[in-house]
Amino acid sequence: MKPLRLSLALAALLAATPVLADPIPLSSLSAYLNSFETAQADFTQINADGSISTGVLSIKRPGRARFEYAPPDKALVMAGGGQVAVFDEKSNQPPEQYPLKRTPLNLILERQVDLGRARMVVGHEEDGSSTRVVAQDPEHPEYGTITLVFTNEPIELRQWIVTDETGSQTTVVLGELKTGMPLGARLFNIIQETNDRMRH
Repeated sequence: MKPLRLSLALAALLAATPVLADPIPLSSLSAYLNSFETAQADFTQINADGSISTGVLSIKRPGRARFEYAPPDKALVMAGGGQVAVFDEKSNQPPEQYPLKRTPLNLILERQVDLGRARMVVGHEEDGSSTRVVAQDPEHPEYGTITLVFTNEPIELRQWIVTDETGSQTTVVLGELKTGMPLGARLFNIIQETNDRMRH
């Protein structure tokens, strides 16, 4: 093939191949997460066993989150005071608790999110309509990872996938994330919630 024809053929081939944009810089994603203290959204959760739950998520950074599950689940998961508590509607026992810092969710509930920290991000790519970031605790990668999925324009957190230390995955798909509303401390008070439930 003559050089001119070869170059025209290459140009046509390149034109037909979609060019993926660069992923959103980690600094911009960190700035987005740090731009709000409070947030709420409806969510759909796909559990490791394939079952699906829905509910309402409330976030109050730093360190507080509340997953209020819709019936028939009626479960409640709260993060506050450095702990995560799982309340079972069917049980009259105190909630199961474990340290928030042992969960990958802690990474986006920090006072100052910095995805640019050394060894925190182990994956960062753009797939045409969204940017995916795989993050871990640099000090404790054994705690698992969280994959954050952001839309590109505008930047919005739409989904995350938590992979725990056993490799099991839980996916949370967010509806519209509304930010800046007042959220009382009572929503995230594990001790008060426990006491209220024990009285009933």
